[in-house]
Amino acid sequence: MAKAEASLRPQKVPRPPRSSSEATTKVMKSNKRANTKPEMLVRKKLWEAGLRGYRLQWKTAGRPDIAWPGKKVAIFVNGCFWHRCPKCDLPIPKSNVEYWVVKFETNVERDQRKIRELEEAGWTVHVIWECELKKDTIDQTFATLLPQLAEELGKRP
Repeated sequence: MAKAEASLRPQKVPRPPRSSSEATTKVMKSNKRANTKPEMLVRKKLWEAGLRGYRLQWKTAGRPDIAWPGKKVAIFVNGCFWHRCPKCDLPIPKSNVEYWVVKFETNVERDQRKIRELEEAGWTVHVIWECELKKDTIDQTFATLLPQLAEELGKRP
């Protein structure tokens, strides 16, 4: 492998330190990769808008949360904490800072790489942030997103 290619690979996240409490361990283990509340909400809104026929966790470059493979349209539903939402600017946890800095940098680099790979393969990619699904912002989010998706999928809005 060339040096340039090797430098593009994300650094390996160190093993997380042992939690000081069982409650924290339980909370961290309960975090899901798929079928999260924000993702389920997006799917419900898409279904209500008649934008069906999508696939979940489609096994293509990037493995988007929601995809229409035939139309090459993908949606990632990102949690603000784990994916470091640029709008929320959330603080890094105060304990084990070294671990969290590497963890978050790796997550952001992976997200950017996944989007880039899909776009290079001809996909249209949308990213929906968890904060955009709150009660005061969800209507605006979908007022913007649904017409775009309908056009990309060749459906009437």
